[in-house]
Amino acid sequence: MDSFINPKLWGGRFSSSPNELVEHLTESISFDYRLYRVDIIGSKAHAKALEKIGIISQKELTIVIEALDEIIADIESGNVEFREDLEDIHMNVEYLLTERIGELGKKIHTGRSRNDQIATDLRLYLKKEIHLIVLLILDLQKVLLALAKNNIDIIMPGFTHLQIAQPVLFSHHMMAYFEMLQRDRQRFTDCLTRMDSLPLGSAALAGSTFCQDRKFLAKELEFTSYSANSMDAVCDRDFAIEFLSSASILMMHLSRFSEEIILWLSAQFRYISIDDAFTTGSSIMPQKRNPDVAELTRGKTGRVYGDLMAMLTIMKGLPLTYNRDLQEDKEPLFDTIDTLSLVLPAFTAMVETIKVDREHLYSQSREGFAGATDFADFLSCQGVPFRDSHRIVGNLVKYCEDNEKYLDELTVEELYLFIPKDISLPDDLDDLLSPEASIKAREIPGGTGRSQVMRAISAAEKIISSIY
Repeated sequence: MDSFINPKLWGGRFSSSPNELVEHLTESISFDYRLYRVDIIGSKAHAKALEKIGIISQKELTIVIEALDEIIADIESGNVEFREDLEDIHMNVEYLLTERIGELGKKIHTGRSRNDQIATDLRLYLKKEIHLIVLLILDLQKVLLALAKNNIDIIMPGFTHLQIAQPVLFSHHMMAYFEMLQRDRQRFTDCLTRMDSLPLGSAALAGSTFCQDRKFLAKELEFTSYSANSMDAVCDRDFAIEFLSSASILMMHLSRFSEEIILWLSAQFRYISIDDAFTTGSSIMPQKRNPDVAELTRGKTGRVYGDLMAMLTIMKGLPLTYNRDLQEDKEPLFDTIDTLSLVLPAFTAMVETIKVDREHLYSQSREGFAGATDFADFLSCQGVPFRDSHRIVGNLVKYCEDNEKYLDELTVEELYLFIPKDISLPDDLDDLLSPEASIKAREIPGGTGRSQVMRAISAAEKIISSIY
């Protein structure tokens, strides 16, 4: 029986069609249809390789290429309805090709398996998507740079344990997220290097019996190399796990930033405001402006983590080589790509609207005795052992709490109640105890001193400009 009447392309061995429930279970066209373009690109390259070894003629190659181009056009214009009974994108495309060019279409799968075909498709697809994700990360980095540069002198409290710790520049805080995103971008880019190996030619698992020019195929499909082991090539999904891991770390960073934005927007903090376009209201409380973009970003982080865990779990017990479990690799990948593609632009647009309350942040930087460490460091520079300095300033803080004073409101006389009399204090205590003094004291590379933050911004701008 002709397999295309069957209609299974693998139907020659079987005397009956699959149970309807099996059809629904085994189909993947409902989600892998999005691979149509890379699948057809791979088939065009494979057809060229077949022509090079004489399986098809130059004239037949032209017919195949033209028909595949027409199929892409028809799919993108909505003129193709994929068939579930053909299982996946590969069999649907092959069926469409054979419908158009007859027997010649049946030659296209010569020397190829769906195993090395899907491994190639996924790499081609992810390579393209990673480039787009990297650009989205760069867009957010540019917004953070502008936010840091436009608010370079704003002082805010820095936190440890969510308790006020030391004054920092708001710009320094923003540049911390720039650095996180820089590592994210590097991770995705680095992921590409291990993804850039062509599986095609590995066939089902043992390698093709047809002496195709794999170097030609790699060049045609823009891979820098081809796989060294056919068994590894068809069942390797390390590149997918690495992608999902990179995505999870990126989402973790966005979630941390989201958490801070949510806190900063609250009435308890009031550090920033964002445009109404990135908030929503309450169905019952008319006064509410809820930071839904930040909250959903935080929430979708768990979704991406789930995709990573799904992929790791799929792979953990699979013997070599291909197993049908690997059909489950696509949905976690597609879901993460869709999530990043949705979250990153919305998050970037929201961050771009952040307005900082300079006065409130400055007043908050005086709360929590944020200058205490600076005063302890000052005493240590005057010869007081740091542990003694720590104890002295701790007593000072308790005194301030008992007398409802900020540290920088203490008089010289009050300070000498606690510090050794031979300590020489500056004429203006603001030079010692103010938030500005704390910032100025930290002109160490990587610190929150103004010149160091400007240097970091300048270096970051050079990185961005070298890419764009």
